[in-house]
Amino acid sequence: MAQRNNDSDDEIRPEPPEDLGEVSDFFRAIGKQIKLLREQAGMTQKEYGEHVGYGEQLIGSVERGTRTPQPELLVATDKLFNAGGMLAVTKDDVINARKKARMRYPAWFRGYVTLEPVAVEIHEYSLFAVPGLLQTEAHARAVYGMRQPLLAEDVIDQRVASRLARQEILTNWPRAIFSWVIDESVLLRPLGGWEVHREQLQRLLDVGRMRGMSIQIMPLSRTEHPGMGGPFTLITPKGRPQNGYIEAQQSSRLITDQEEVRIMNVRYNALRAQARTPQESVSMVEKMLGEQ
Repeated sequence: MAQRNNDSDDEIRPEPPEDLGEVSDFFRAIGKQIKLLREQAGMTQKEYGEHVGYGEQLIGSVERGTRTPQPELLVATDKLFNAGGMLAVTKDDVINARKKARMRYPAWFRGYVTLEPVAVEIHEYSLFAVPGLLQTEAHARAVYGMRQPLLAEDVIDQRVASRLARQEILTNWPRAIFSWVIDESVLLRPLGGWEVHREQLQRLLDVGRMRGMSIQIMPLSRTEHPGMGGPFTLITPKGRPQNGYIEAQQSSRLITDQEEVRIMNVRYNALRAQARTPQESVSMVEKMLGEQ
């Protein structure tokens, strides 16, 4: 399918074969160095994480090269293992590589993903899947691992790393305004198995409790549902008008026509009104975790 533009500058892009380039190889190389230093020091991932202030899961992700190491982690690790600057000297290179990694997305997704770092508001309705900004590494890996046609392992690694890198905007300051309305069916589908799903539910719970974050669950019991047309996102870049975004089956549409965006806002407001409140949604996830 060829790229198509219309009068409102909306874009539909198919997904071409992905060129991973040297960025993911570089992150894997850094991860191998960190793992070697840790093992030579006789530390477990958990012990190492406690020294540098990172969780065991995140340390594992960095060592596998599926998550980009923060510059502070490189400096702290260098000092911890007396590496003589071997890791600290790569700090600027890692920062530059992270910028490149953000652009290594499927072509049909790049028009949207370039707006995320400069967004002041992001509101998303999810009918089928956990929103990418809220996915755990294990959940994201499971989702890409079951993709049809099957993806190569190195492509899965790159997709997971790119998805996790996007989540840095959740901790940036000043932080954008975020809200999500998620269909209840998403919470009932244990993609990747129950252990992966439990961790994912806990992630939703953690984000839902954060200041300035709003997660609302759309109950299956509602007799009216304004979002049956499919998932969508509303994103407002700083100093620019709000855009809409929809995607399905390896194609996407970035919507700039303000009348269409207005209609999407009407739908989103109706969804929020019919969904459980943020407090009720947190309680619902807590109950689900307690029942597993």
